[in-house]
Amino acid sequence: MELWTSPTPNGWKVTIMLEELVEAGIDMSHVTVRNINLGKGEQFAADFTERNPNQKIPVLRDGDVDIPESCAILQYLGEKYPTSLLPNDHIRWQVLPWLYWQAANIGPIFGNKLSYTRYMDDIPEAHKQHPLERFGNEALRLVAVLDRKLGDNPWICGSTFTVADIAAYPWIRGYKWSKVDITTRPRVLEWVERVRARPAVERGLAYGVPKDEVDKWSAERRASYKQGGATIADNSNIKDSI
Repeated sequence: MELWTSPTPNGWKVTIMLEELVEAGIDMSHVTVRNINLGKGEQFAADFTERNPNQKIPVLRDGDVDIPESCAILQYLGEKYPTSLLPNDHIRWQVLPWLYWQAANIGPIFGNKLSYTRYMDDIPEAHKQHPLERFGNEALRLVAVLDRKLGDNPWICGSTFTVADIAAYPWIRGYKWSKVDITTRPRVLEWVERVRARPAVERGLAYGVPKDEVDKWSAERRASYKQGGATIADNSNIKDSI
């Protein structure tokens, strides 16, 4: 089994999942991880495109099967290696909708808010006003949804940590970078801290990042991410052909 990925929110979902499976007693020593340098455009290379025509990380190869899309990978791993991360009874349907909720909502909205906040310096501020307000307000609404779903529970789907928590966490943890103020929702902030305290999450976040920069990037890394994000967000770099 081979994972092609990068240290981004979508990439961290899968590396955290791998480490949580290890924590659950599953032998994952057969998995190799290849870092894809997005800044150098390695996601557009022929061998990557063969695995994922959408040219986005991450991609999991298991034998002759290629699985793109981070949430699909979480479900695939959860089904291949049954644990409480993805229940195999009727309770799975209390978990899977929240896995897809992240894919359809948290990722796109936080991603767009981040792009306009950090990466699109070539756009006049007046032109960014509407998208910043639109994506900022929707991000706050989604945080409120998460807050309500958590209620008095430690995890999104109740008393058990699942793939729903794994999927949402890497995007929510970057709230300062995307400038989405989650501090008005103490339960969400406490959830972020609980997830971060898990040993497997610690290890999963360390893929492709020096240990001393897991929680606080160096100025050089911030500049690198900003430059890479600006390149990806540049409309001129969107290709209409692979």
